[in-house]
Amino acid sequence: MTEQVPPTGIDEPHADQPTTGVPAVDQVLADVDHLDQLPLEEHLGAFERAHDSLRSALDARPDDLTGEHPGESA
Repeated sequence: MTEQVPPTGIDEPHADQPTTGVPAVDQVLADVDHLDQLPLEEHLGAFERAHDSLRSALDARPDDLTGEHPGESA
């Protein structure tokens, strides 16, 4: 089981921002994209959350990230 990192409260990815197809990674990219909206004092915490989220995504099984299960048809 992977640890869930709380969202930062920053908006979802922009419509023109490319996505990876992995919601957890796309959220990290959106959070980092909006980093300029946070006070400088909050940047370190935002990068730490981004790192934790990406680490969780790397540690997760692929079907845990997409919600799909191999061999199942939609």
